[in-house]
Amino acid sequence: MAPGDEAAFQRLDLWLWCARLAKTRAECARHVAIGRVRVNRQTTDKPHYKLRPGDVLTLALPGQVRVWRVQALADRRGPPVEARLLYEDLSDP
Repeated sequence: MAPGDEAAFQRLDLWLWCARLAKTRAECARHVAIGRVRVNRQTTDKPHYKLRPGDVLTLALPGQVRVWRVQALADRRGPPVEARLLYEDLSDP
């Protein structure tokens, strides 16, 4: 990893919280820990997974499966309109 690359990733649980998947970061971490989140088709149970732009998330949520492509990393948890800019929804309509 070259110097400066440290800013090219974000913790998975933090990104999910900023993308407004759940109300708390702890709840986002629980979703990851119990296996509801896949990154690039690989199951991960690590909330500290290093998420990068371009990664594809598969979210197995109660009653639905969502597929999101990470478009950007979050600077903060903003309003829903701002959070929507963090990902592209690839799920079937």
